[in-house]
Amino acid sequence: MLMTDRERLAGEIKALAEKHGNCRTALIPIVQEIKQKYRKVDDFAMQVIADQLGIHPVEVYSVVSFYAFLGSAAHGKYIIRLCRTISCDMQGKERVMRQMENDLGIRFGETTADGKFSLEWANCMGMCDQGPAMLVNEKVYTHVTPEKVHEILEECRRSFGVHATEQKEVYLV
Repeated sequence: MLMTDRERLAGEIKALAEKHGNCRTALIPIVQEIKQKYRKVDDFAMQVIADQLGIHPVEVYSVVSFYAFLGSAAHGKYIIRLCRTISCDMQGKERVMRQMENDLGIRFGETTADGKFSLEWANCMGMCDQGPAMLVNEKVYTHVTPEKVHEILEECRRSFGVHATEQKEVYLV
């Protein structure tokens, strides 16, 4: 008998709970690993995590919805977060933002149709003296310019074998 996706996910959550401990303190590490692998934490996963840890599902939902980096919405393979503080504003954030939206064909808060890129805002990255600052998954970029946006996106595309010159269409979400 073939294992369903839900059964597989439930097994993975059980293994993660064993790895991190079957208690409330394991909640964030489990959610982080599920988010990293599946790029989202859906209602089913939150219920299984709650059952596994012996806590109420609303506790899991509260953590997932409170921390922006753990949100339940599906994200692209590359989550690009641009700092939106006043210091980054003063250093050219608007131009960087427009360049990213133009290059990817989406607006902030959206994901490309192919599921590769998501654009999000970050409230502060602690790089006020090096703005505009940007985070691509866990990699920090500072002093970002519109020209640097092209290089950063190309670096991401190379990692999954799609080059900017191979893109034929721009999809608006």
